[in-house]
Amino acid sequence: MRYPASEKLEIIRLVEQSHLPVRQTLDRLGIPRSTFYVWYDKYQTGGIDALQDTAPMPARVWNRIPDDIRQQVIDLALEEPELSPRELAVQFTDTKQYFVSEASVYRLLKAHDLITSPAFIVVKAADEFKNKTTAPNELWQTDFTYLKVIGWGWFYLSTILDDYSRYVIAWKLCTTMLASDVTDTLELALQASGCNQASVRHRPRLLSDNGSSYFAGELADWLDDKGMDHVRGEQVLRNRERIKRKPIAQRLLQHRKQAA
Repeated sequence: MRYPASEKLEIIRLVEQSHLPVRQTLDRLGIPRSTFYVWYDKYQTGGIDALQDTAPMPARVWNRIPDDIRQQVIDLALEEPELSPRELAVQFTDTKQYFVSEASVYRLLKAHDLITSPAFIVVKAADEFKNKTTAPNELWQTDFTYLKVIGWGWFYLSTILDDYSRYVIAWKLCTTMLASDVTDTLELALQASGCNQASVRHRPRLLSDNGSSYFAGELADWLDDKGMDHVRGEQVLRNRERIKRKPIAQRLLQHRKQAA
């Protein structure tokens, strides 16, 4: 069965955000793992355009988004830089009463060079970080993980992972993905590790993806004040396979129920 690029992207998103292991999620979707990873490798290197079949299906122009609607979507993306394509699609549909899909928003943002790396990327066991650390607190990895809580909505788990020990130093459950959420989590990590009190020659370096939260000037100023370097790249996302989302989500949900 042939899938258009938009449906392949939706399947990739479902796998990324599923609380189940990749194998189980693909089994439920009826997608062979070999097929999925071919799609995923193409998506990683060329975005949604690379998901088009080599013998593309005839283009459907009957549902092309009008130019004025396209401009409104771009304007919303510029006004709300923290929102993902999925969130932009939902907000636009709710406020403008005009349906646009996540795939359409993604294509628009990519065409205008406004797209950032996804907050979570499926990893494969063969991937390995090339520049290995030799001691704790040399390099900290950070990212946001999407958590869908039935009856509550979307939450975003901000984590700080020590690259050497694979230990989650600090985490914070957030309702947004702002630079302030990142700095709050980093403050917790500095306290937990003792790096905020000890006199050290080099503070931990921070490794993140290219999301808008990590490009914010607020974060840059905070890191400069703390004497921490910041490096960005895809490698951070390929080295987080040891953080299991389901156990973390279960503990957070239990914590929230107890607090309520």
